[in-house]
Amino acid sequence: MRVSFIACAALAAMVPAVAQADDPYDPAMRTHAARERDRAIIRQLNMDEAARVQERDARYAEGWRAWREQGGGHHGDQERYRADQQDYARRQAQYQRDMADWRRRVAACRNGDYDACD
Repeated sequence: MRVSFIACAALAAMVPAVAQADDPYDPAMRTHAARERDRAIIRQLNMDEAARVQERDARYAEGWRAWREQGGGHHGDQERYRADQQDYARRQAQYQRDMADWRRRVAACRNGDYDACD
């Protein structure tokens, strides 16, 4: 019981501070001038953030443009993808040939051809 009383007391002490965060009846915001000042600050913060995002996006766009000019882009990706597919197919076929050869040697070794065991 004592623990819950302490927890309730701590919670009760925190509630007024949290509740005032967006309280329209906040004593500091009672005057029209204070509310206008608050709106101006928020508006400026939003405009600053919008300008920062526009600058960031412009840098990103420049980087993507440079990448495309250097041969990046969809067409280059498709050619690399096809080349990778062909390379994979060649390697897979070689792997299958190697495995078939290994299986033949294992079978020969088990059937007494000890030269095939090496």
